[in-house]
Amino acid sequence: MPEKEVVDRAKQDLEEGKSPSTAAGEFVHEEIEHVREGKHGARSPQQAIAIGLSKARRAGIPLAPPKPGKTKESTRKSAERDYRKGQTGAKKTSAKRARASEGALKKEPRSTVSHKALSAHAKKAARSR
Repeated sequence: MPEKEVVDRAKQDLEEGKSPSTAAGEFVHEEIEHVREGKHGARSPQQAIAIGLSKARRAGIPLAPPKPGKTKESTRKSAERDYRKGQTGAKKTSAKRARASEGALKKEPRSTVSHKALSAHAKKAARSR
């Protein structure tokens, strides 16, 4: 569950006319901070970013899912499901499922969101563009 301040900052970004991806950046930043604080880990920088984007979609940020062919079909389906859930205000994730995913993330490494790792990811993403 995202913190209330993060949701408020994202909503404020949208009110100021910023793009949904900018507003979703607040959630990604929060997720990176969670990994750095040791709340849980992530297998890669991409995973931390994906978790943040998923939280943003579920919180109601109108961030469209990726177009077909951009990512794996399963990733796109998951993004569509999160987007629909955020736009309709559907029920929350069950406590059992939330605990299970948190438990799995706690076993992952923390070093994946170090400055060095994020820098390498940004350079790799820029090269592929």
